Amino acid sequence: MSSAVRVSGLAKRYGEVRAVDGIDLEIERGEVFALLGPNGAGKSTTVEILEGHRRRDAGRVEVLGHDPGRATRQWRARLGIVAQTTREAPELTVREMVRHFAGYYPRPRDPDEVIEAVGLTDKTRTRLAGLSGGQRRRVDVALGIVGDPELLFLDEPTTGFDPEARRAFWELIRGLAHDGTTIVLTTHYMEEAEVLADRVAVIAGGRILAVDTPRELGGRATEVAEVSWLEPAEGRRTLRAASPTQVVAELAERFGGEVPGLTVARPTLEDVYLRMIGETQ
Repeated sequence: MSSAVRVSGLAKRYGEVRAVDGIDLEIERGEVFALLGPNGAGKSTTVEILEGHRRRDAGRVEVLGHDPGRATRQWRARLGIVAQTTREAPELTVREMVRHFAGYYPRPRDPDEVIEAVGLTDKTRTRLAGLSGGQRRRVDVALGIVGDPELLFLDEPTTGFDPEARRAFWELIRGLAHDGTTIVLTTHYMEEAEVLADRVAVIAGGRILAVDTPRELGGRATEVAEVSWLEPAEGRRTLRAASPTQVVAELAERFGGEVPGLTVARPTLEDVYLRMIGETQ
C-alpha cells in the first residue's frame, strides 16, 4: 500500500455545526503532510478521527489499512501522537518517563537511542519539572516515537519554542521523515509548513480548499513577481513582472553590474494561505 491515509466524504457535526463537511484526502506513506487552517476550521476534529479518538458521522476512513473507528490495540501501537498538551509527571526523570512509555509497545525503540534522537542525552537524569518548555516538548516527541510508529501525528509541535529551538526541532522531524516515518503535521507557522511539508492542505469551514506542494499551492510558483530596486535620486521603485529574470538582467546592464537594493519576491505561502481563507469569509 502506498497510502498511509485514505479519506472519502468524511463528515462530523456538533449539533447544527458542521465541523467536518465532506473531506476527501489521501496521504502517501513516507511523506510529511501539513494541515493548515484557522481555529475552528476542522483540523483537530479531522486528526482526532484519523487517530481513532473521535467517531465520524459519515464517510470512509482508512489509516494504515484499517478503520480507526474500530481501532485495536495492535493498530494503535503503529501510531505515534504528539498532542498540544504535555503529559504531566514532574517527578520522573527523562529516562524514567521514556522507559515507562516504551513498555506500552510490542516493539519499542531503545529508550536511550530515542532520548539521543530528540537531543536530550545531557538531560537524561533531569526530572521533567526541571526542563525548559522546549525540552519538555522534546520529551513529548520522544514519547511519540518510542513505539517506532509508522505514522506520527504532530499537533502544533513548536508552539512556545524560541527560534533556535524551533529550527533544532525541524531537524529532528527531517530525520524522522528521512527514516520513512509518515508525518501528519498541524501548525499555524507557515514557515514550518514550508520547510517540513511535502504537501499541504488548507482547511476552512470543515472543507479542504486546496492540496498541493507548498511551492505550488494556489498557483504560487507562477504568480507575477515583484522586482524592487533603488533608483538614484528617485528612491525605491517596484515593478510587477511575469519574467523577473529578464527585468533583473536589464537592470544589471543599465547599472553596469550590481543593482542597488534589489529584491525579487513572489507571494509567500502565508500570502496565499490568507487569500484562500479570506475568500471563504
